[in-house]
Amino acid sequence: MTDSLAADWWGTAVSRIEPNRIELRGTPVQDLIGSIGFGAMIWLMLRGEHPGDQQAALLEAALVAGVDHGPHAPSIAVARMAATCGVGLNNAMASAINTLGDSHGGAGQECVLLLDEIRARESSGLELSAAAASVIAEWRNRGIRYLPGFGHRFHTRDPRRDPLLTLVEKAVATKVVPGDHLRAALAVETHLNAGRSRPVPMNIDGATAVIYAELGFPAPLARGLFVLSRSVGILAHAWEEMGQGRRNKGPIPPAVRPTFLG
Repeated sequence: MTDSLAADWWGTAVSRIEPNRIELRGTPVQDLIGSIGFGAMIWLMLRGEHPGDQQAALLEAALVAGVDHGPHAPSIAVARMAATCGVGLNNAMASAINTLGDSHGGAGQECVLLLDEIRARESSGLELSAAAASVIAEWRNRGIRYLPGFGHRFHTRDPRRDPLLTLVEKAVATKVVPGDHLRAALAVETHLNAGRSRPVPMNIDGATAVIYAELGFPAPLARGLFVLSRSVGILAHAWEEMGQGRRNKGPIPPAVRPTFLG
């Protein structure tokens, strides 16, 4: 009875591990090695089923697009600073990943929720542009100044937007995905750009949110998948920094003195 209680306590459908046996979602690991890509493996582990080739390709495109955005991204900067403090790669990566929250790296999750609300409003009978306008107004009334997934502090037009959305459009044309979240995102973009001389286009969080939602991933996984993606860039930057031999790298060069406000 005690053994059964302990076994049931850690019951899982994700993996089965026994002597000389490793099964992942019911498939022996030896049947997966060399026969499945990493994007498809992520899909299998999260959803318990194999994706179609086009689904896997679309997921992998989103993962590739989000891997890095340079040292001015807080997560990358933290990884590089941590790497100079005498810690290992795992510590540097963990420090960086812990910065991926609502303001940095987490907008994809919030964007999926935004698009879900628009789709629900449209399903209730409201025309799409009106649904987008009403949801945006409600988010504004809640004090949300910057809509998640739109605009960028660095780019006037995020270079990752167009290729990702083109892939989604192709997937819609071949009926791989329905296209509802794509339409909702474009409706938001149209609303935000009305009457503006400087457009507010979709950014990487918005474009990948469209892909994750179109592929059927729930909103929290949009953040988790972004963390997986950005971890690649975090690892690369931490490793590069370790090879440069600097110690205790701070956020600004030593010659620059922070302004004293006392």
